[in-house]
Amino acid sequence: MSMTIDVALKEAMRTEGAIGAALVDYGSGMSLGEISVSKELDLTVAAAGNTEVVRAKMRTMEMLKMNDTIEDILITLGRQYHIIRPLSSRSGSGLFLYLALDRTRGNLALARHQMRVVAESIEI
Repeated sequence: MSMTIDVALKEAMRTEGAIGAALVDYGSGMSLGEISVSKELDLTVAAAGNTEVVRAKMRTMEMLKMNDTIEDILITLGRQYHIIRPLSSRSGSGLFLYLALDRTRGNLALARHQMRVVAESIEI
């Protein structure tokens, strides 16, 4: 089943503990869509900042001559999890899905599973 960007972001936000989600172009750092339930989480800033994380990891993998792909990147904060999942589809090349999750309400394993399902279903 394929999903539009808006439907995919709403689906990501159904994850228990979700605070915000975005689909980001890591070439430009621009968000193609975002949704949040928190005034404190500026998804435009998060999109730009996490673009640097993805670029740095890709450069590192290239320097190490790792012939592999990034499944996801997890950033663990005191009160939140931030999950970055690059899209692997041809139409999603150069994009990543981002989810911020409240640690006290979220389940990391379920959130990673949900992100995989959503990322595989996005139709650009």
